[in-house]
Amino acid sequence: MPLREELKTRVCEEIDRYCHKIIEVAQTILDNPETGFREVKTSRLVAQNFAGLGIAYRDGLAITGVKGIVQGGGPGPTVAILGELDSIIVPTHPKADPTTGAAHACGHHCQIGMLIGAAIGLSRSGVLPALAGRVAFMATPAEEYIEIEFRENLRKQGKLSFLGGKSELIKLGELDDIDMAMMTHIYATTENKKITLGSTMNGTVAKQAQFIGRSAHAGGEPHKGINALNAAMIALNAIHAQRETFRDDDTVRVHPIITRGGEVVNIVPEDVRLETYVRGKTLEAIRDANDKVDRALRAGALAVGGKVRITTLPGYFPIVNDANLQDLFRSNAVRLVGENQVGAPTHWTASTDMGDVSHIMPAIHPFAGGATGTSHGNDYLIEDYEVAVINPAKVMALTVVDLLVDGAVKGKEVLAKSRPRLTRRQYLDAMVGLRKEELYQG
Repeated sequence: MPLREELKTRVCEEIDRYCHKIIEVAQTILDNPETGFREVKTSRLVAQNFAGLGIAYRDGLAITGVKGIVQGGGPGPTVAILGELDSIIVPTHPKADPTTGAAHACGHHCQIGMLIGAAIGLSRSGVLPALAGRVAFMATPAEEYIEIEFRENLRKQGKLSFLGGKSELIKLGELDDIDMAMMTHIYATTENKKITLGSTMNGTVAKQAQFIGRSAHAGGEPHKGINALNAAMIALNAIHAQRETFRDDDTVRVHPIITRGGEVVNIVPEDVRLETYVRGKTLEAIRDANDKVDRALRAGALAVGGKVRITTLPGYFPIVNDANLQDLFRSNAVRLVGENQVGAPTHWTASTDMGDVSHIMPAIHPFAGGATGTSHGNDYLIEDYEVAVINPAKVMALTVVDLLVDGAVKGKEVLAKSRPRLTRRQYLDAMVGLRKEELYQG
């Protein structure tokens, strides 16, 4: 039986052997950005790479997801490595799609590169017979919680239950055969660490508000109308007035935008629409802030004598990194890049649906460097693909070796010590319970 270090050396050598192909995968996706549940070309590329590696896979999961599985030499836990298929929308990004404005301004193209890199390292190096258990490689759709109207239409058509990719995969049972999961995100930071351990992150709910007024001639008879735009503006100011009530420790973030402000300038707006997220460090903080936002939305309608339809949509749970899984990841990160290049975890006020996965199984969501610019900004670019793709592919693959070698003793230990916060059924019930619609008529 090969020694653990020999297995790790083989994995790294195989990833190095194909590093140009792995980076090419990431760059191909960068040149062909697609938003959530529309990632047709990206999904096809993943499937083609799985097929080329001889990895049995299924596609079309949650519309565009792809899942490949390889078997070790004996029974044991199933470890999943995840990567996200979708892009954000930043029309002024230099790599934006000229028609859709889609752009990989958050590094998801690198995640798929890592996924393929880890798959190459584990499947082509000959280490699988020495591992006990299975490895699942999952390309997941729609992490960016955008284009809500489009996704709601998919839901109404019966094509989705939830608007986030991993939430939908959980609902479909695609994680039922997974015991633990990991993925690595890309970040741009002044700390310049090559790898940073998984941080805690905010959870979120999404909200839509439709302010309903009455149209009238804006110049001739505005007194006969009810201005829905004024209602929305009052609501926005009321939300701002709540900010001093948000506790610093809860890291609440509320950031609304108006998506429809009226039809033409000489008609009093009768249909004005607003979207926002309500983010927080805990579910309790999210619920508290959400109640305050609802009051503010109602206040806007009440002030002008209009109505408001408030729709609250389940978003993402706060992330919980498994300490034992994180320790294994950290040891491999130090092995690869050195102690001084591994950053400590903090708290990040963004949100991810990996938080949902982390509530039902041991999971980690570390970060890799290699990017410059501002996340979700038009200056976000990858400057070092070895740091952004090759390094995290190796570290995740090496962590899989640690978990499944020697009869999967470490993997079984992680599972024995893990205390997931929710069962799958409890999670799904909680998600359904977060959805709410109200028509407030003043």
